[in-house]
Amino acid sequence: MFNAEKITEKLIKWIKEQVGSCNIVIGISGGKDSTICGMLAKLAVGKEKVYGFMLPDGSQKDINDSQRVCDLLGINQRVINIGDVTHALRINFMEAHYSVDIDTGKFNDMYETNTPARIRMTTLYAAAAIIGNSRVINTCNGDEDYVGYSTKFGDSAGDFSPLADFTVEEVLQIGVVCAKKLGIYDELKDLIFKTPDDGMSGKSDEEKLGFTYKTVGEYRRTGICTDLRTKEKIDKMHRNNLHKLLPMPKFEYRGEE
Repeated sequence: MFNAEKITEKLIKWIKEQVGSCNIVIGISGGKDSTICGMLAKLAVGKEKVYGFMLPDGSQKDINDSQRVCDLLGINQRVINIGDVTHALRINFMEAHYSVDIDTGKFNDMYETNTPARIRMTTLYAAAAIIGNSRVINTCNGDEDYVGYSTKFGDSAGDFSPLADFTVEEVLQIGVVCAKKLGIYDELKDLIFKTPDDGMSGKSDEEKLGFTYKTVGEYRRTGICTDLRTKEKIDKMHRNNLHKLLPMPKFEYRGEE
């Protein structure tokens, strides 16, 4: 049985051990994972040592959710719009005659989805360098990681990852415990249970995946997925995305053989 209160206490202690006297830098998207990681960070090191960054790409329809999280947590906060960077990069590629879709003016999905995420992570590490004595928190949960629903060197990067072993259902329970500890559950419960989406496609993550995170979590914990088509799809996505989870392969040289 998952004991959310006990696990939350262990997580808070673990985060303290990971960062020591360092500050914590976090990207606040307004979604459940960054909201919950923000609460854990505050509980672990105090609001004065947590720096929340809102990183819209031009405009962000739910930027007010990000702002609400930062305000309720009382953490250091800053909006840094990455739109000028993504625009400059796009213009340079277009001038180099890389093709874009005539109707949308965009490159392929791989570029459009992953590039802003990588620029955001670069921005967080730049902020950590400027602030000094800081660690960047990874906010991905285990179900997302398992099926590769994260960007390599983007949101999948970081210095420590508190949620990577947990299912979405478990993360939600941790979020409820954190919010109640901080006395802000009523103010944040809609964001804890907010439907995840990429903010670009107009569809939720689960609509795009074709199955629910709850299904992934149950499969990870029990090894059982009764819908064989879904099981095969999850297995295939996991295999194809192991390169995001495993250390970078290296050629091992052992001297002349």
